[in-house]
Amino acid sequence: MKKVLVVCGATASGKTSFAVEMAKRLHGEVISADCMLVYRGLDIGTAKPTEQEKQGIPHHMIDVASPHSNYSVGDYEVQALPILRELLQKGICPVLCGGTGFYLQSLLFSRGHGNVGADEALRRRYEEMAAREGNLAVFERLKEVDAESAEKLHPNDVKRVIRALEIYELTGVKKSEQQDGFVPRFPYVAVAFDYPREELYRRIDLRVDEMISQGLVEEVRSLYEKGLDIKNQCMQGIGYKEVLEYLKNNISLSTMRDIIQQNTRNYAKRQITFFKKFPNLIWLDPHAKDNAERVMEAMYAGE
Repeated sequence: MKKVLVVCGATASGKTSFAVEMAKRLHGEVISADCMLVYRGLDIGTAKPTEQEKQGIPHHMIDVASPHSNYSVGDYEVQALPILRELLQKGICPVLCGGTGFYLQSLLFSRGHGNVGADEALRRRYEEMAAREGNLAVFERLKEVDAESAEKLHPNDVKRVIRALEIYELTGVKKSEQQDGFVPRFPYVAVAFDYPREELYRRIDLRVDEMISQGLVEEVRSLYEKGLDIKNQCMQGIGYKEVLEYLKNNISLSTMRDIIQQNTRNYAKRQITFFKKFPNLIWLDPHAKDNAERVMEAMYAGE
């Protein structure tokens, strides 16, 4: 079997445990597709799986980046794609698990850019702009000229943001209006749990309460004392930025908790919107007893 299994969807929807269960059934290994799990030292606020939760299944792309680094979608693709390909070559089923849609796209799909050539001077100008003013400044420029392309990219995916700007400036035609579809690199089965919204929100609120009781504030304080602050990309993640605000500005613990819960619920809404457009995604009833069997059938279909 040469298929890839993708377990994706909203935060707090049970992706990790289901991915481990499926990896055990498929004799597979898990590749994390989560933009916060890449950072070393960020454990509680990222819900990083423990060794017990991994149940002996190898997990890749966790703790691969320094918390001081700016880690991009392009960095993830460069590191994770060879792992995925190697697993397939060895006959091991890769189980992609995570809620960062751009990370999943970077592995599953190759993206063409029409027949538009390159302009090194133009690229260098935008690279210098990113270095000088930040990735967001270049992304905002793309939003001005081609909002549809910007919507499909992450601000930190600088290489592709610049490429979209390059295509527009060289041709006068938006990249989004050119033939530039997503081409699957591998056959895959993608699944996500379709929770009723209120139930998902209860799960999110409970997870935030658990993170705080497990020592989230102490984790962020330790990172802050090591020189990490809101200027660092990893500290802009939900849970980390709010605790920093709590530590610096003396807001109450309950207010901090409420803000984290609200921001996480908003993030989950954005994830659901993203994955509703994900090609060929199978939505699973989280309370069904036969989800694993249903996925196994899909993985072996056509063989």
